[in-house]
Amino acid sequence: MKSAVEPLSPTRAKLTVEVPFEELKPSLDAAYKKIAQQINVPGFRKGKVPPMVIDRQVGRNLVLDEAINEALPQIYVRALQDNDVQPLAQPEIDITRFEDNEALEFTAEVDVRPEIALPDYEGIEVTVDDIVVTDQDVEEQIQNLRERFATLTDVDREAADGDFVTIDLTASAGGELVEGAEASGMSYQIGRGGMLEGLDEALVGMRAGEEKTFSSQLVGGDQIGSDVDVSVTLGAVKEKELPELDDEFAQTASEFDTLAELQDDVRVRLGRGKRLEQAAAARDSVLEQLLDRVEVPLPDAVVDSELQARRENIEQQLGYAGMTMEAYLDSEEQTVDEFEADLDKRVRDAVAAQFVLDEVAKKEGIGVEQSELSEHIFRRAQQSGQNPDEYARHMVEHNHIPEMVSEVVRGKALAGIVENARVVDESGNHVELKLLQPDGTIGEPPEEGAAEPSGESEAGEAVADEAGSGEEGPQQA
Repeated sequence: MKSAVEPLSPTRAKLTVEVPFEELKPSLDAAYKKIAQQINVPGFRKGKVPPMVIDRQVGRNLVLDEAINEALPQIYVRALQDNDVQPLAQPEIDITRFEDNEALEFTAEVDVRPEIALPDYEGIEVTVDDIVVTDQDVEEQIQNLRERFATLTDVDREAADGDFVTIDLTASAGGELVEGAEASGMSYQIGRGGMLEGLDEALVGMRAGEEKTFSSQLVGGDQIGSDVDVSVTLGAVKEKELPELDDEFAQTASEFDTLAELQDDVRVRLGRGKRLEQAAAARDSVLEQLLDRVEVPLPDAVVDSELQARRENIEQQLGYAGMTMEAYLDSEEQTVDEFEADLDKRVRDAVAAQFVLDEVAKKEGIGVEQSELSEHIFRRAQQSGQNPDEYARHMVEHNHIPEMVSEVVRGKALAGIVENARVVDESGNHVELKLLQPDGTIGEPPEEGAAEPSGESEAGEAVADEAGSGEEGPQQA
């Protein structure tokens, strides 16, 4: 077999392949054997029909077509390997010449991984915000904790913003009840929003037992967005009472004996969270600087596929939330053009990051251990709210493990770059990233001579969200 590759662009190549007819003989024999199992010829047992009889019964051309279909994928893969071509998608194959007992010639055009000249990525310098935990931050966390231990008490008064109420709802259009658009005994907090437009305004001032009708639009079901008349009946009004902020509350809500101890612990935990946010900001800044230093040609087909996948994912998530795209854009104060431009930039940055980090991983010889892959899958399952065993089984059954491996490799590649970067805060203090633990604490340096951990650090593990993608990115086809 002879093959050659012709670059059509930095991201697309054309393979020209010539295969001598004798190399097709194993596929030709397999085609005869397969067809022999499918036809019935008087005088011959099934599967024992000679080739010459098959030629007369079904035609030699059908056999040749079957042989090519069987051989072509293997020949194509061999041509890729011989020419060191890394495809990103399925090829467009064109058979240019093939006759019986003659060589098979075909071309294959395919999107390929671009060649990237990596810049110097040692010692990238970035500055991040200082870690600042204010008294207000602590008060907000304590207030949230009080909210969790609040009690609800029935009150005999008009409903007000912030009250918890029990309501019945029905919707009608043109005087006819809308099927499926009703609820009974539903709990709701006035002012929370996210349900029906106009509901909060209707409830404020109502008393238990009263009924009111207002106009709105359905936020779910087959008639989503339709104008309806909504009837709401108020069953009960409950007022939230917060516990007193004292030592007794600290003992109830935590393992601490005093309120001061609880507040100190909240301050420490907030500091750890801020440290993780600081690490994420450092990671993003380092990656941004790295991408600014290199030119990455992007295959249009890969970008378009990723754009489509992300649009569908966003629409699906909005559907789960009972929100239309128009309502989402209004809430974000974005036009359609602004949304599309922002999405396009994020996708292009993510695809470029994948290519660059793959090259870094290749250069540094970064691999993946089973424990790292298992930990990554477990974390992904937690993020998606799924059972880890079921999630792992789904990944295996749908052949997503190579994507998971790529995510881990890219995360480790970025983590290495970030850890070797010079990261300081606005006050000029060194920001420790190499020893940063997943809980936001700083670990002890390894003893002299001990091997350093090879897994992803906190600074690099989240790269998969944008640059290693749970969504499909440019994997080798």
